[in-house]
Amino acid sequence: MKTLFEIDLNDYKDTDAVFRRPSARAIIFQGDKIALVYSKKEKYFKFPGGGIHDDEDKKEALIREVREESGMVVIPDSIREFGSVLRRQKSDKSENTIFEQENYYYYCDVQDELVDQDLDDYEEDAGFVLRVVDLDTAIAANDIYTSESYFNEVMIKRELRVLKLIKGEMFNQLSMKKSHCPWVFR
Repeated sequence: MKTLFEIDLNDYKDTDAVFRRPSARAIIFQGDKIALVYSKKEKYFKFPGGGIHDDEDKKEALIREVREESGMVVIPDSIREFGSVLRRQKSDKSENTIFEQENYYYYCDVQDELVDQDLDDYEEDAGFVLRVVDLDTAIAANDIYTSESYFNEVMIKRELRVLKLIKGEMFNQLSMKKSHCPWVFR
């Protein structure tokens, strides 16, 4: 999978222990809008997805996490790689520990029917709900997001950069289609 970008805050010591928590995240379009998880409490958007368990592969984790967080059911044959983002920073939970998270982003399609969410306590506290919005709405919300938790801010700035990359890719694809039209004059 191609690397989209890396975030390394270098706010830790090289001698610190490393806690790795890889994750799988879904990019789900419905028409010209994108399905995201919205935090009613914190007022940010994130891609549905989360941590990969030791006994799971990335795609299994993606399917499970999307269902739990959003209630959407991923169609396994539709999963396509987009890219990964490595995030490294000092842990907010353990002293002398580096938090390292490789985030694997996948395009995928979902079934029409929703199932019930199965949220963790912190997701419930954050008020996670499924929202289908245009990219600009999500970008605007995440662009102004601030938090008392710098750890959360870094996460949402990562999601913001990925949203902008997707928007840029969509613009480039549209431009390529237009440039291949025989009736476009230059």
